[in-house]
Amino acid sequence: MQPILSVQDLSVTFGPKQGPRLLPAVSGVSLDLRRGEILGLVGESGSGKSVTLRSIPGLTRHYGTLAGKVMWEGRDLVAMSDASLRPILGKDIAMIFQEPMTALNPLLTVGVQITESLKAHTTLDARARIRRAVEVLDLVGIPGAAGRLDDYPHQFSGGMRQRVMIAIALASTPKLLLADEPTTALDVTIQAQILDLIAQLARDFDMGVILVTHDLGVVAQSCDRVAVMYAGRIVEEGTVRAVLGNPRHPYTNGLMRSVPQDVPPRTELFSIPGTPPSLWNMPPGCAFAPRCARATAHCTAEVPPLSALEAGHLAACHCPLGATQ
Repeated sequence: MQPILSVQDLSVTFGPKQGPRLLPAVSGVSLDLRRGEILGLVGESGSGKSVTLRSIPGLTRHYGTLAGKVMWEGRDLVAMSDASLRPILGKDIAMIFQEPMTALNPLLTVGVQITESLKAHTTLDARARIRRAVEVLDLVGIPGAAGRLDDYPHQFSGGMRQRVMIAIALASTPKLLLADEPTTALDVTIQAQILDLIAQLARDFDMGVILVTHDLGVVAQSCDRVAVMYAGRIVEEGTVRAVLGNPRHPYTNGLMRSVPQDVPPRTELFSIPGTPPSLWNMPPGCAFAPRCARATAHCTAEVPPLSALEAGHLAACHCPLGATQ
């Protein structure tokens, strides 16, 4: 099956183009996404997940420099102008932002913010747009949806605002949904409902989804494949069963060990030693080497390529963990 989205060697740097230094936020990211597939993008804060996600529709181009290709239905989104992107974004490609307080306009009602997208990207008349707005608010679990269209964002709780953001993204039934931690502000019950909803929409509408999250439990529950990011690069990628069941990169293994499982009371929890590297001072070779117990001189001298270890399971490591570990 041909991918609906193909990201090829995507790099994003920040800083003045004529400045002395540029910050490499994302370096050489490549990934494919197929219709109806949910890809989880995981890693510590600062690993480049959100920047990667925002760079796919070109949202970082005005304050960063993009290189590489983002192929969507035969067109390179990186090379397209803002005017050419406008009919695609919000209709075929939709995004759920991480912070609903800053993503929602506090001066407009939620009804206006949903219907303006429908007005721009559909042929629905005014009444049909209102019906669709009520439908998507009800779909994401807003009680009394019809009576909330005239409410402003400040009249909703944090979790409710997050659900409004999801409703706006789903209103035009996109082909690709980019979700930046869509369940962060939600309690466990509502989180499960939203994840089930996204998974159902992916199946029913053959919609591709890229889901950024810190929660490996969310990945295990909702995703088909997972890509693990560290210091702006993908360090491991494969099916959820392969990566979570048999992590080959030491960083992925450290993330898995950091999840408490049957830990006796008063037992010290595991954490990966050290901290992620600064963009100002990236180490040579493998960025994870200073924190890795398996690192060798080769690791500190050369950046490891993302290579296939088994069919459909890739890792960027000079000293990968054994297949049975």
